Amino acid sequence: MPSDVMSTAATFAVDAIGEGLLGPERAALAGFLVGLLLTFIGIRANTRLIRANVSWWFHDIESDDGLHVHHMVIGVVVMVVAGLLLIALLPTGLWLQLTAMLFGGGVALTLDEFALILRLQDVYWTTEGRLSIDAVIVVLCVAVLFLLGFRPLVGEGDTGVGAAAHAVFVIVIVINFAFAVLCFLKGKLWTGLFGMFIPIVGEVGAIRLARPGSPWARWRYTKRPKKLARAQRREDRLAASVRSWKSAFYDLIAGKPHLPSMVLQTPEPGLNEDGSPGGWSGGSAGDSSSASSAGASDGLSGDAGDGSPGDPPGESSDGSSGDAAAGSPGGCSGGSPGDSESDSAAGSSGDRSHDPASESPM
Repeated sequence: MPSDVMSTAATFAVDAIGEGLLGPERAALAGFLVGLLLTFIGIRANTRLIRANVSWWFHDIESDDGLHVHHMVIGVVVMVVAGLLLIALLPTGLWLQLTAMLFGGGVALTLDEFALILRLQDVYWTTEGRLSIDAVIVVLCVAVLFLLGFRPLVGEGDTGVGAAAHAVFVIVIVINFAFAVLCFLKGKLWTGLFGMFIPIVGEVGAIRLARPGSPWARWRYTKRPKKLARAQRREDRLAASVRSWKSAFYDLIAGKPHLPSMVLQTPEPGLNEDGSPGGWSGGSAGDSSSASSAGASDGLSGDAGDGSPGDPPGESSDGSSGDAAAGSPGGCSGGSPGDSESDSAAGSSGDRSHDPASESPM
């Protein structure tokens, strides 16, 4: 009796994924699609609830020392486990479908942060983060095309050919591949992708004008302004219609970006890695500016007694007599960069004593 129950439950699970409708060959692919879709929808709902700071929902996974664990890490672990199970156990039937579903879930977790992997920056809620949704949709479309029976560069149906038709088969593959590559060069990524499975799509895309910013347009339209203008007009119409719908669709399924675009920040000229100005690793901005002005003065005028040009013998750069007995070169007392400005002012008064109160704090 228990064995009959288990057999009935297993049969129901297999049929639910679609083996009875698609056959054993595509059942595992159906399981992969189910895992991919469910996990992607679930993780996007989870991140949107976390962003909304819902009190009763989960929060980001962070350690005590501030280490944030992204869900792509979990996705990589899940894909490794599923891949090892597929290779080591070679499951069939229901277990193959379940393992494929697990692998699809790992792929969704990883590709949902594909933009972060590509840029090595947390761009999840920025415009650049939309690339992750593109990656998921590409994998989803390819899996659906395989499920429907399409094969890359061949089309629909059985790919087996006889020996007599082998040469024709190879020529068809080469031509379809060439059309797909031409679509990619013209900036039509989606057309090229679908053209690899549906040859007529690639052929139409290869014949039509290229997008203005594509490599093909740079190579072929530079000396053909009329073609470039036509391509730009078509691009503007596309941006006004299709891309607005695409943006609205992405906002619906993945949430609207609310953070500014992330770009790699490089230190400006004259700044240290910590952002302090003037090339000094410490001290305030005032210290750095006074140090640089004092250094420039020393480099030009030299010093009394050091043999450098620019000053009459026995005279410093500020016109007052050098204090050789004090042994302080160039009017600097050997203190911090912040002391140079106050020391220069003290040196201009000749024998006036040094005022510690005029120094800038370190």
